[in-house]
Formats: sequence, structure tokens, C-alpha cells
Amino acid sequence: MSKPTQKILGNIFLLLGASIALRFGLLRLISEDLPVYVRVLSSIAILIFGAVFVLTRSAELIEETTEVLSEKTKLAGGLLQSFGTAFPDMVLGVSAAFISLSLRSSDYERAINFAIIAAATTFGSNIYNIGHAAWCVWRQNLANTSSHLTLMFPHIKSGGHLTPMKDHRKKPLLAEFNTASLVLVSLTVLTTFVAVSMVLFGKVSSPLLKISEDLYQLSAPVGWVLLVLCLVTLFRFRKTERPGTDTLVVNSEENQFRHNAGGLIWLALIGSGISIFLAAESMVRGIEVISAISGTPFVIAGIMAGVIGCLGEIIVVHNFSVNPSGRIGDAIVGVAMDNIVTITGASLVAIMGGIFLGGSSLIMIFVLILCLNTVLIWQISDLKNFFIHTK
Repeated sequence: MSKPTQKILGNIFLLLGASIALRFGLLRLISEDLPVYVRVLSSIAILIFGAVFVLTRSAELIEETTEVLSEKTKLAGGLLQSFGTAFPDMVLGVSAAFISLSLRSSDYERAINFAIIAAATTFGSNIYNIGHAAWCVWRQNLANTSSHLTLMFPHIKSGGHLTPMKDHRKKPLLAEFNTASLVLVSLTVLTTFVAVSMVLFGKVSSPLLKISEDLYQLSAPVGWVLLVLCLVTLFRFRKTERPGTDTLVVNSEENQFRHNAGGLIWLALIGSGISIFLAAESMVRGIEVISAISGTPFVIAGIMAGVIGCLGEIIVVHNFSVNPSGRIGDAIVGVAMDNIVTITGASLVAIMGGIFLGGSSLIMIFVLILCLNTVLIWQISDLKNFFIHTK
């Protein structure tokens, strides 16, 4: 067995071991019969360890494997990227829904709290993904206009810098900008469909609930329709726009999977998925404990979980922006598809019967998503125009 293969297997088993320790070790320290300070400190430890180690490492592993799979299958790099990077926040939402369903018969109000976390996680993560992508493209446009290196974050050198497009060794394809805009428009339509459906068909009233504002549910029939629409959209944009495999390679010498067997790639993907699932369930329970003790609204807790879940996508887009390799267009497509995959997860949660949002939070989350979609389309248009005029 070669050293690269041993390293890959070591990373896989390290991830699995860490997630198992999280789920069956640390999670026991948030039990209700323990002191409050122990539960809070344990919950914080679960969130930090799960996000910093398990989720980010799993996302990086998935990113590398999907890059190679894109070359082998000719599927869009953005699509495969989205399946990898959307998995954490989708699993966080689904995990919260599973917990919600398990509590329906014993603690209905707590079950609703977890269902609200599931919804806010699923849709809240879309806000961060799109907002971060819009920021990256805006900073790239500033670099293009000034023809100088531009820091990703003003006055923070550690965040990296953007290189003017004219100095990129490999440039993105115009077709990728068009695809990104079309996928974002599709995302806007799907998000609008979800919001309208919840208002028209999902209002919930129950004397068992001690919630002051209106509560809306994404019903199972709507979930089935949404699932079909999401799958049709993903299928529509499944093909890569790149003509050859060489342009799909970011740093071929650094991709540890390029010269390994397909079975090892699938093993890495499955191992990463299991790790994310175990970590996600632990983190959702940790968030619920902190929210219950601190009195934080559960929709805010869900949005916090969304931040954790979308770290993978943020890392990918950031890296493709500050390390010019011709894949910024591919990365933008991946952001939009990431959110469609996340909405696909929301449809599955709805089919399971575990997704709710309150009135004010419903409005804020969906308005922010639609607003940021529009801003990102605008920035993509500016980037495309600059690219055309300087080509």
C-alpha cells in the first residue's frame, strides 16, 4: 500500500473516530441530570469540535473527491461540489427533523422547537452562502476595476487577496456565468414557491403550542412537489461547460485522489458522510441545550446551525477566489446549486413532517434570500461584462 493511500485511509478513520467520540462520548455530557454549567460547556465543546474539525475536514475531503469525479463523469463541477458542500447543512436540518419526529409523542412543544431549528438551518444557510459569494464576486470586481490586488476583507491580510481577472492564468468560461445566473433565477423561483406555499397552505394552530406568533408548516404534499422541482432543476444543469478535463484541475499535484482507485474515492465520500451525520446530530442537540438554557429563540438557534452547515461551501468559494485557477465561475454555479440541494433537503424534511417557521422569521429569512440572490446576479453580470470587454 502506497504512502498516499495510507494517508487517505488514515484521514478517513480519523474523521470517523472523531465523529463517533463526539456522538457517543461528549453528547452524554449534556444530559438533563447534569449541572447547567457542565451542559453548557459540553455543548460549546461539541459545536467547536464538530465545526472546526469534523465538518470542515469532511467538506475538504468531499471537495477533493468531487473534483476527480467531475473529470471522470463529465458532470458539472458545481453540481458535484454542491452535493459535497451542501451535505453538512442539509444533514443538520434532517437531523433536527429526525429528533423532532422522535419527540412528537412525548414532548410536542420541544418537537416543534427542533422542527423550527430544522427549517431555520436549512433556509438560513442559504443566506450565508449567497451573501458570501456576492461579497467574493464584488471584491473580484473591485480588483478588476482598479487593476490592483484587492484584499478579500479590508485591512485583514490573512483573508487573502483578489487578483485582477486580466492577470489570471486560467480564466472562467462565459457559459459558466450564464449558467450561474440561470441557476440563481431557478433558486429564486423555488424559494418563492416555498414561501408562498407555507403561507397559503401551511398555517398551523394548536392549543398545545405556547408560541405567540403565527406558525407555518411546509406540508408533505408541497414537499413532494418541491422535491420534483429541485431534482428537475439539478438534472437540467448537470453537464459541465468545460471542454476538457485539464481545465477542471485546480492543482493536480495536490489532489491526493487523482491517482487512486475509484473504490477509495467512494470510501472517502461515504466515510465523510457518516462523519458529518454523527457530528450533525450532536451539534443540533448542543444548540438546543444552549437555546433552552439561555432563552434564545429557536429560529435564531437554527440560523446559528446554518452558519455551521455552510462552512464547507464558504471555504470552497473563498479558496477559488483568492487562488485564481479559472474555477470562480464553476464555484459560483456551485453556490447556487448548493442552495438548491439544501432546498431538496428541506423538501425531504417536509415530507417527514418536521419543518416549521414563525411569521416574522419566515418573512425575514425568505426576503433576505431573495434580496441576496438579486445582488449576486448583479455582481455576476458586472463580472461577465468586464470579462467580455477585456477578453
